[in-house]
Amino acid sequence: MPTVRAEKLYKVFGRRARDAVRRFEQGAQRSELGVAGVTPAVINASFEVEPGELFVVMGLSGSGKSTLIRMLNGLLPPTSGKVYVDDVDITSMSGKQIRRMRQRTMSMVFQHFALFPHRTVLENAAYALEIKGEAKESRLATARESLAMVGLSGWEDHTPDQLSGGMRQRVGLARALAADTDVLLMDEAFSALDPLIRREMQDQLLSLQAQLGKTIIFITHDLNEAMRLGDRIAVMREGEIVQIGTAEKVLTEPANDYVAQFVQDVDRSRVLTARSVMVRPLSTVGSGSGPRAALRTMQEQQYSALFVVERDGRLAGVITDDAAADAARRGVDTIREVMADGVASVGPDTALSELFAPAAESALPLAVVAEDGKLLGVVPRATLLGALGEAAAESNGSAGEVTVDA
Repeated sequence: MPTVRAEKLYKVFGRRARDAVRRFEQGAQRSELGVAGVTPAVINASFEVEPGELFVVMGLSGSGKSTLIRMLNGLLPPTSGKVYVDDVDITSMSGKQIRRMRQRTMSMVFQHFALFPHRTVLENAAYALEIKGEAKESRLATARESLAMVGLSGWEDHTPDQLSGGMRQRVGLARALAADTDVLLMDEAFSALDPLIRREMQDQLLSLQAQLGKTIIFITHDLNEAMRLGDRIAVMREGEIVQIGTAEKVLTEPANDYVAQFVQDVDRSRVLTARSVMVRPLSTVGSGSGPRAALRTMQEQQYSALFVVERDGRLAGVITDDAAADAARRGVDTIREVMADGVASVGPDTALSELFAPAAESALPLAVVAEDGKLLGVVPRATLLGALGEAAAESNGSAGEVTVDA
């Protein structure tokens, strides 16, 4: 069950807002709406956010993304449509119920910190728990733990004006973490920071997400930030969601010309992964095979080495033609006895930018290996270099797999 679900959300400002929604539902485009005195901010937005997902909503100024997030936590009522949190319709809640939902289920980090200048860092971090009515000793202890998570131990007794912008944003994040809600909304949370601090905050968020597994909806106008953070990205334009997908999907399969133009200057090497460019191994050999069988395969395929795999597909090592020939002369039964186990390997989600160094040091293509050790594919140098082009994700294709069974 998704943690957050939006169904056909509309937010139209103006006296004839519902007339505008009806026109949209009848198929009218924004340019042909024909309803005077209204401003469509969000148009027919539908999506689901899974538990533990970091879902990014990205768009330029005026695209409707901030209006959308304010409907998700009840700050703005939708003109039409539903928002479900843990399968509960919050659009039908009373004001009191919505406030209780924010305290228990959904907290928010704002762009401009929203700290109380007369309170200490510790008191600011504990504020959400104070609103809940939690005892002072308990809430301050929880706040200290949250401040430690964001690297602010030792700053508890300072006031916000004694902190840098990045540190103040960490206090805002600590306050949201102290509330211990399942869902975290972040509205342009890092956009007021300088580039270096912004990068550090992104690192901090990714680290916390790996540790805590919160469901996060993150709003940004920065494409590189969206690509770096998002498990999935929703791209908005003029109130409409024009594409939802992983960073790789948005980059390599843009839904329309607008998205294609939007992503054309993205550093592909930091978004594309080994999985997206790997090809099937040109040749493998079973670990139980004899050295002569391995030599024959290498001669037929004109390779000087083969990847060695176990029966279950796990990568065991590599065998060179010299090692196989020597083993054959000595009468060795299986190549398992003479194979080398120092294989250059990477995980399937490793960014291309991290593949160049190991690829340069390896005589063989890089092996792409799953967590259970199974060989998923390889990344030849030519494929790695080609992937940096506009349409090179899999331009080198696959040469097929030759396998000598164990």
